Amino acid sequence: MQIGCDPKADSTAMLTGGVPIGTVLGRLRDDPAAGLDELVHVGDGGVLCVECGGPRPGTGCAGRGIIAAFEKLVELDAVAVYRPDVILYDVLGDVVCGGFAMPIRSGYANEVFIVTSGERMSLYAAGNIAAAVGDLSADGYARLGGLIQNSRGIDDEDMLVDAAAAALGTETVMRIPRDPSVQRCEAEGRTVVAGEPDSAQAAAYRALADELLARSEDAPGGLRTARRTGGMIQ
Repeated sequence: MQIGCDPKADSTAMLTGGVPIGTVLGRLRDDPAAGLDELVHVGDGGVLCVECGGPRPGTGCAGRGIIAAFEKLVELDAVAVYRPDVILYDVLGDVVCGGFAMPIRSGYANEVFIVTSGERMSLYAAGNIAAAVGDLSADGYARLGGLIQNSRGIDDEDMLVDAAAAALGTETVMRIPRDPSVQRCEAEGRTVVAGEPDSAQAAAYRALADELLARSEDAPGGLRTARRTGGMIQ
């Protein structure tokens, strides 16, 4: 299950043919009694897709919108109904507030992986997220699992990301290369794994998935849910 926690509601678009699905908050505004079948959509490969959405522009806090969406999913017992093996929370990395920390504070997520490039603002956002996770981890919540380098091809990018990881007391879990297959598949409304399954880029994504799953399974308690923050990995 992938839960998009960005008010832009574009986290799962490539899993649904490039067509954005309705958001939890948007649907509830129209029908407060909406059921799970109206909030959870099945995408590519059987991935369960959820977009929390956000308040109307200028009318509220995006973080509070995330809280409201999660409360509804909990009320309807979404996890028990669908029983997903893994849950990914795709959280906007440059906004750190109570609503965006809710998956951690509520015990839904155990591992936090920060997607970043070597660009200054991306690394700055990664630092903010890591600081927030550190505070939560000290209280017994989720821990920082490491950085995922979503390469942009800038000078000395590997060195910059590794240095940032070291400064944050963590490691670079994997480097995802920059490749035009991403843009080609986005134009078709597909993930790279679905659109160009035999490509090197698809192999890199599969390797990343295997690595994150292995790290989660190695954690105490066996298979655990993972919260991914900072950007979209297709």
